[in-house]
Amino acid sequence: MEANELKTVASSGAAAGPAEATAESAGAGSTKRLDGLEQVAVHDKVIEALRTCYDPEIPVNIYELGLVYEVRVEPTGEVGIKMTLTSPNCPVAGSLPVEVKEKAQAVPHVTAVKVDLVWEPMWDPSKMTEAARLQLGLF
Repeated sequence: MEANELKTVASSGAAAGPAEATAESAGAGSTKRLDGLEQVAVHDKVIEALRTCYDPEIPVNIYELGLVYEVRVEPTGEVGIKMTLTSPNCPVAGSLPVEVKEKAQAVPHVTAVKVDLVWEPMWDPSKMTEAARLQLGLF
């Protein structure tokens, strides 16, 4: 099982989601709640979108690098993402979380996105998927 598979979650309860209401969610206009299958589908589409985000210094997407620790989709369409960077001094610390939010927000049925940049656990190469290690020649 890939490391990232253990880190992604589609939530089944509204209370466990992003707690803060944002202007984005207030203006989303969608009152339909997602059922469990729809949550899983949105979750998969968000991950697909995150696979288009790259750390400019490493030619592997951030999901395969293991920078995404959690993706949570609430029945309301709100998405919570916990991610890290390869180091606190990463030159894209200001722009990469914004790009992640924008790409996740573009997924159909997503009403709001909250990206939490976390430093624990600290990223290290063991968090990369096997495919990423192979692509970088780290075997």
